[in-house]
Amino acid sequence: MIVFEEMLGQAGLDLLKDFANLDYSYNLSSEELCTKISLCDALIVGSGTKVTCEVFESSAGRLKVVGKAGVGIDNVDLAAATEHGCLVVNAPTANTVAAAKHGIALLAAVARNVAQADASVKAGE
Repeated sequence: MIVFEEMLGQAGLDLLKDFANLDYSYNLSSEELCTKISLCDALIVGSGTKVTCEVFESSAGRLKVVGKAGVGIDNVDLAAATEHGCLVVNAPTANTVAAAKHGIALLAAVARNVAQADASVKAGE
């Protein structure tokens, strides 16, 4: 069974539903997650879920992989994951296109003096 603790895109869900039972348990408290995790082989989280040592201990060795739907893994206790034999994976290029677009937009804003123009309009000039 795979537990989704945070929302994931429908395309990803469609791929996974052919391979496993999916449990959409969003916004669980830490205690609720610890209770549910003993029935799960995988956990998919976003940035808002803390996967602590208590979560790994509560899994009683059943949890095999924690997938982070995003770039960083700072919300997962890697030492505890290693200690409990659990693989932790992420999507390191998930926001590459968005970051590039944002960078180009910032360059255009600086080149066109957008901040100064905004200040002038607000000042009534």
